[in-house]
Amino acid sequence: RDSSTSRGLGDVYKRQDFGSDALQMRKSYDKLPICIDKHRMQGDDTMATLHEEISRRRTFAIISHPDAGKTTLTEKFLLYGGAIAQAGEVKGKRARAATSDWMEIEKQRGISVTSSVMQFQHGGYCINILDTPGHQDFSEDTYRTLMAADSAVMVIDGAKGVEPQTRKLFRVCALRHIPIFTFINKMDRETRDPLELCEEVERELGIDTYAVNWPIGCGKEFQGVYDREKQCIIHFTDAGHAKKAGVTEIALDDPALVDLIGQKRRDNLADEIELLGAGREFDLDAVRNGTLSPVFFGSALTNFGVEPFLEGFLRMTTAPLSRESDAGVIDAFSPDFSAFVFKIQANMNKAHRDRLAFMRICSGKFERDAEYYHVQGNKKMRLSQPQTMMASEREIVQEAYAGDIIGVFDPGIFSIGDTITVPGKKFRFGGIPTFEPEHFMSVSPKDTMKRKQFVKGIEQIAQEGAIQIFKMPDSGFEDVVVGVVGTLQFDVFEYRMKSEYGVELRMSALPYEHLRLIAECPGDPKDLMFCTGSKLLEDFKGRKLIAFGGEWSVGFLAKHNPGLVLDDWLTVSK
Repeated sequence: RDSSTSRGLGDVYKRQDFGSDALQMRKSYDKLPICIDKHRMQGDDTMATLHEEISRRRTFAIISHPDAGKTTLTEKFLLYGGAIAQAGEVKGKRARAATSDWMEIEKQRGISVTSSVMQFQHGGYCINILDTPGHQDFSEDTYRTLMAADSAVMVIDGAKGVEPQTRKLFRVCALRHIPIFTFINKMDRETRDPLELCEEVERELGIDTYAVNWPIGCGKEFQGVYDREKQCIIHFTDAGHAKKAGVTEIALDDPALVDLIGQKRRDNLADEIELLGAGREFDLDAVRNGTLSPVFFGSALTNFGVEPFLEGFLRMTTAPLSRESDAGVIDAFSPDFSAFVFKIQANMNKAHRDRLAFMRICSGKFERDAEYYHVQGNKKMRLSQPQTMMASEREIVQEAYAGDIIGVFDPGIFSIGDTITVPGKKFRFGGIPTFEPEHFMSVSPKDTMKRKQFVKGIEQIAQEGAIQIFKMPDSGFEDVVVGVVGTLQFDVFEYRMKSEYGVELRMSALPYEHLRLIAECPGDPKDLMFCTGSKLLEDFKGRKLIAFGGEWSVGFLAKHNPGLVLDDWLTVSK
């Protein structure tokens, strides 16, 4: 275009006399502005598609204390989303295990020991669910998974209320100011007073609540919920269990309601609704800022209240959020692809013994054959075998958008916290902190002939972040120290080494309780003066650390080793 007149090139040529030979040229250029407009329109369409696809993404994690019903609720989301025809239960030795519990040890014990990723379509939304372990021993995996979520669903047992692990995980969510939705579960059993439960959430977790619906009875008398927005009763006609629950919608002032729930319960419900009306107003902005938690009541086991919760949640939660990097905020709707690795999992497919790096796409669009840049590795690459997940089941994808979780084949080049983006960009998303190990064991293979499998197994499982491995400086990996946050991780580690790598372990407990990274040391760390019960270790990145039994040891080390600086918080290298 002619910048001085803002006219097309064709107009410029029209103003000049080129003679007969130039007539055809002028006609050709007459078409040029049309071509320019066409390409501009195609670009606008591409951007419109990008914005539309990202806007319909919903990526959330489900958190709870163990046995509150978190994985069962995940199953029912998949059921109502049409992703599965029949929901499994999280119970040991049942005929059908939960879809999200894909590890053999999870199916045997009836617990979730690793985060699971599932994607499905529902109501025009593309939903990415991150089901997390509830047990505190696996809280590190849950923490990393929460870093990949844009919102969280907090499941609370209606009989027990807020429990210790709920508090811990909630604090992680609160630090990121992501929306938190509360599902008070197990209303098909005897529960505490609903108002008391809402007050406990506010008091214990320091967040305001708003009851989106209200339960009608509990236990065997649980008959449905009152939807405050629709101003109608959703009456459950039959328990769904593995199938969808049957429901009937009826107005509060409909005379037929008395026949369904009885006069006394109808009158009590009317009083409770009037009381709720005098309380806090609903504020969607406060929900999206993480200061107001919408509360829903239901039973994941019988499917009562699951569908209203799913519909309400999808309507209220946010599209993918922008992310902080060392170069500023990265807009989720930017056309440039970017992602970070939040989880690495080996041997999801026993037939192939492969290893997947799970990436949360933070901005733009991923295309399978495009070239990308691994910031920490400082090299360009094509991401191999990109897949979306349904727990252990996979599907190769050609494209994905901000908010999606994809798994790519990892030959050992990725680490948790790594950033991948388009060539020419070198920003990094913030590193993901690791928890300090609290339990330590000396580990070696029973069969010394299986040293190769032993080293491969401990390195791969350590790179997943499930355990932390250390060795004595200047020694090999024949005899290593394994550190974990919770002792149940030792059981999973031992089980996986035997089932996935064919190595039986010799394990003995060590007296250490704390670990500190040597940030500064005036000389060779091996020359330090150590106290009784302390040990110099080295991690697989070559960093020197000190393990010790009690906090008093830190004072001893500092007093007798001038210039020694210990760091009490380990983070993934940025």
